[in-house]
Amino acid sequence: MAHINVDESEPLEKAIKRFKRMVEKEGIIREYKKREYYEKPSTVLNRKNKALRRKLLKKTRRGRSEY
Repeated sequence: MAHINVDESEPLEKAIKRFKRMVEKEGIIREYKKREYYEKPSTVLNRKNKALRRKLLKKTRRGRSEY
């Protein structure tokens, strides 16, 4: 849970900016969007496997260019 303490002398805009940064850092918005709709377990597995394949492919391409 993200929360901030606001001083009386601190401008509200600055406090809001700090809060947004904290929410982004903790990944709350990303997590919300991920859980917004139900996703079948098989779909989740397929998406993770696809991402892993893309990552490995990118890694092998990068490795070839170094030689």
